[in-house]
Amino acid sequence: MKSEFEKMRGGELYSFADEKVTDSIFHAQKLCARLRMMSIYDDNYREVIEELIPGIPVDSTICPPFHCDHGTGIILGENVFINYNATMLDSGFIRIGKNTKVGPNCQFYTPNHPMNYVERQKPQETAYPITIGEDCWIAGGVIICPGVTIGNRCIIAAGSVVTRDIPDDSLAAGCPAVVKRKL
Repeated sequence: MKSEFEKMRGGELYSFADEKVTDSIFHAQKLCARLRMMSIYDDNYREVIEELIPGIPVDSTICPPFHCDHGTGIILGENVFINYNATMLDSGFIRIGKNTKVGPNCQFYTPNHPMNYVERQKPQETAYPITIGEDCWIAGGVIICPGVTIGNRCIIAAGSVVTRDIPDDSLAAGCPAVVKRKL
């Protein structure tokens, strides 16, 4: 039998009121609060970010303030740069490929609440992974919705809302984001 945490990471309906899930959120919130009081140049920045996001490459940087639900659902490639005030709701995995740059105020949402209002009243949701390819530029203020995959070498224009997959080598813009041209 799967735990609620396993269901969460597997894209199944799960209870976000489950103790293991809420403990994970509480742990991440404490670390995010510590990060809000520091810069990337502080002596203990690396220690805190590595506790929050296990396995973060040494050459990848996340500028505080930073917000996430768990931290353990964020998987970064080498040389990833994430600018100020990113929000990553990582109930589902968020994977960002190497050499990708993320502008300020970007938001990555993996949770998805039930469409039926009665079901939505319960403490339950699903979470669908977000995948960003290598060598991408996600400009400032972009929102990426649950289950989206953005290919390699893409540029997502500032303020875009990405609701569907974007193929490799694309410039996408708008709300909802659409491919404007191939790169």
